[in-house]
Amino acid sequence: MDVDRKDLRILKAIADEETRSPERIAELTNVPLSTVHYRIDSLQERGIIRNDHYDIDMAALGFPITFIVEVIAEHGEGYREDVGDRLLEIDGVTQVYFAAGDTDFIAISQLSDRSMVESLVSEFESMDGVVRTKSTFTISTLRDGHEPLQQYSMETLVDELLDQER
Repeated sequence: MDVDRKDLRILKAIADEETRSPERIAELTNVPLSTVHYRIDSLQERGIIRNDHYDIDMAALGFPITFIVEVIAEHGEGYREDVGDRLLEIDGVTQVYFAAGDTDFIAISQLSDRSMVESLVSEFESMDGVVRTKSTFTISTLRDGHEPLQQYSMETLVDELLDQER
């Protein structure tokens, strides 16, 4: 990864202030507006900034239930891709992780009500290649890492990403 301190300041401002406005980023970082535009374009070209989307609050939209399902799959040739691809196709599933340990996959869903939860569980249980599932309702959200850089101090980012002695 090829970033410098100025890139990190811009990325941290985007995350901390949850802004996509180059003018606001320039103001927060004391980096000239033209440089902010150039750096953001460069970060996008390198795949570090993935998109310009607006973050949507799923609970406010009507999907207040965060539901986590651990999936234990039948192990066979290609099971990771087969089961993983089928999990990705389920309505409401927003994230799927292939995991190490006792669980093969972790699927996270944003759902509207108990009826949607019941439908989702039924869909998981009837899926070929799924041995069993373990489901968890979340009670409240303590941290929503939709802006992951918020969870790092600038010092940690510099130490981890700019330390060339590694």
